[in-house]
Parts: sequence; structure tokens; C-alpha cells
Amino acid sequence: MGHIRIRYWAAAKAAAGVAQDELEVESPLSLAEVVRRAVDLHPGTRLADVLQVCSALVDDRPVKRLDPAAVQVEPGQSVEFLPPFAGG
Repeated sequence: MGHIRIRYWAAAKAAAGVAQDELEVESPLSLAEVVRRAVDLHPGTRLADVLQVCSALVDDRPVKRLDPAAVQVEPGQSVEFLPPFAGG
């Protein structure tokens, strides 16, 4: 059994109420599934709405412009969600 670490930044962290989560996994997940499972961990929050506008990094690789269903996240990798920042 492995894990995928999810890190939340700024508004994503505020919406989740935590800085990170860990998903226990037995095989790779699509980024879309990682998002779904992250939202499921925090019912009743604004996390789903916030993640829709976030940039995503998989092990420091930007993947926002790719189809989340096609991006594979391997056990042991991390996913970071970064909301847009003003003043960039």
C-alpha cells in the first residue's frame, strides 16, 4: 500500500481546513480521482469550488492545462493545489 500526499495552499488550505492530506492507494490514480477523493475528505466545505480554479502540480510538474482524467498520479508522488495569487 502506498500513498499520495495532497498539499493545499492559500484559499485551498483555508477551504480544506488543513495544509495536507494523504490518500492511501494501491495503484496510480488519475488527477480527477485525486480531486474527487480530496473533496470527499472535506464534506460541507468550499473545497470543490476552490480546486476548480487552482493550478495543480504533480511532483513539482505543472499539469493544469492537461486533462485531469489523463494525468496519472503514482503512489509516492505529491499533488499541490495553488489558487491564483494576486499581484503575481
